[in-house]
Amino acid sequence: MDARIRIAIEGFSDAKILIISVAAQMAGMHPQTLRQYDRLGLVQAGRAAGGGRRYSARDVALLREVQRLSQDEGINLAGIKRIIGLEHLAGDLQQQVLEMQDELAAAYRRIRELEAMSPYPRRDLVPTGQTSTALVVWRPREKPQR
Repeated sequence: MDARIRIAIEGFSDAKILIISVAAQMAGMHPQTLRQYDRLGLVQAGRAAGGGRRYSARDVALLREVQRLSQDEGINLAGIKRIIGLEHLAGDLQQQVLEMQDELAAAYRRIRELEAMSPYPRRDLVPTGQTSTALVVWRPREKPQR
């Protein structure tokens, strides 16, 4: 069994336009199998106004992958559902990382802009000629009595 399983359904349309018989034929499955997978939450079909299930090209690709994992890899449906969930989570996390990288790059650009505008870069650091070992004791000022 392949240790790396990747569900690659990017690039397929999300438009839920295929009726169950067409989607089943495209996936090489019986329509009842699609109904079962929908009930189990493996592949969620859309619903037409009359209540009939509608599938997208992405759903058909996912159905084919479910079939491959089940038949070729011997993974049970609960395992496949877990894999699909983890793939969705990984995709969401990758998207968040990309967004955070963009925000970080924008923040660094802004810092560079602000530092370039200042005639005294890094004003918070003041160089001194010598180091001191003196101890400084700070006491808050006493408020005057009223």
